[in-house]
Amino acid sequence: MTLADSHSAKVILERPAEYVALIRFDRPEKKNALHSSMIVELGRLLTQLETDSAVRCVVITGSDSSFAAGADIKEMVAFGPMAVANSPARVAAWRAIEFFGKPLIAAVNGIAFGAGCELAMVCDFIVAGANAEFGQPEIKIGGMAGDGGTQRLPRKLSPNLASYMLLTGEPINAERALQFGFAVEVCTVADTVSRAVQIAATIAQRAPAAVRATKACIRTAVGATAENGLAFEQSAIARLTMTDDSKEGMLAFTEKRPPDFTGT
Repeated sequence: MTLADSHSAKVILERPAEYVALIRFDRPEKKNALHSSMIVELGRLLTQLETDSAVRCVVITGSDSSFAAGADIKEMVAFGPMAVANSPARVAAWRAIEFFGKPLIAAVNGIAFGAGCELAMVCDFIVAGANAEFGQPEIKIGGMAGDGGTQRLPRKLSPNLASYMLLTGEPINAERALQFGFAVEVCTVADTVSRAVQIAATIAQRAPAAVRATKACIRTAVGATAENGLAFEQSAIARLTMTDDSKEGMLAFTEKRPPDFTGT
């Protein structure tokens, strides 16, 4: 496996309704784990849709059982977390996702863990299936949330619940996500995507310039200090990935065994 390995074909663009685009992850054999090539392809598609006047709102989804299981750990083990996370193409793609000017809706069925949870949080809001679970389990393998999770989760949830999730690695289910405003609706699994598309179609009926301006203002209101926080997070990750426990955690994951953490 190399960084050049491409899973971009697993990121599929659909047009389910007028002015609405649907981007679907289709890597079921890995529970939609987000290989760098998939992040890059998502960023490419959103950059393309940014200037597409036939699209006013975008929905991102996975399968009925997995939105996205997280980053591709085998890729991280093969090349090292920092080499993967700091790949210029991957960094540029995350930036394109973060600063996409049109509304983004996450339609989440099943697990949204690690980078999958972080991707859902980048979206403007989440429509959850009844089987949805949201979590940042990186700490279980000696890591930490590395695609903005430490900064976004306390903003999307209460700092107490965010701390619980980030420090234990344990997920929350759809009902708890709804209770705390992390998700805006909970649907049957069969209806999650269609409901998200329906909401997207409603947004698409509004004045596009007003929608974009409103999204920009919301981003400024809730993320005024996010840039500094993200920079701090990246610095912390750089230090963390130098530890033996970080390497042991990912290796144990790929070898399907409990990690043996030593505190070094």
